[in-house]
Amino acid sequence: MIKEDGSQVDVLPLHEALRIAGEQGLDLVEVAPQADPPVCKMMDYGKYKYELKKAQAEKKQKAQTVKEIKFRPNIGEHDFEFKISHIREFLEEGHKTRIRVFFKGRQIVHPELGKGLIERIVESISDVGMVDQPPKMEGKNLVMLFAPKKRAKEKPRGEKTDEKGKEEEQAQNQ
Repeated sequence: MIKEDGSQVDVLPLHEALRIAGEQGLDLVEVAPQADPPVCKMMDYGKYKYELKKAQAEKKQKAQTVKEIKFRPNIGEHDFEFKISHIREFLEEGHKTRIRVFFKGRQIVHPELGKGLIERIVESISDVGMVDQPPKMEGKNLVMLFAPKKRAKEKPRGEKTDEKGKEEEQAQNQ
């Protein structure tokens, strides 16, 4: 039998172990039934279950969330740039991002405006995100999902990988 603090007690008969656990207001839980003799631990089982539930909720909370940004087909340039900056932030933080282009009234007869806007968005954020779900119409909405790109291991600051960087480095060495 093992006490609540983890210290080991001698091998006891079942009725004796139950009596000791009952005196301390704890439950006797079998942790290794295959062992000879079986190993039991004194614990507050209700507290244990509560902590497990709390840990699962915390794990679920850390899961990737889906952020959403709404656009209209005839959006102004400043508003477009502002929303793109938010999308970039979400993707850099590791969140998936849903883009929703909402058609109001008779705008729905011009879906090409929404598709053009989606193409602009894809071009603007292609360096930080990739298309997870291609654009599709859902009622009066054109919906698309972006996922963050997997970041490659960042190179040390001094290293340059592009051709221009190599040319600059060679010019400095000469």
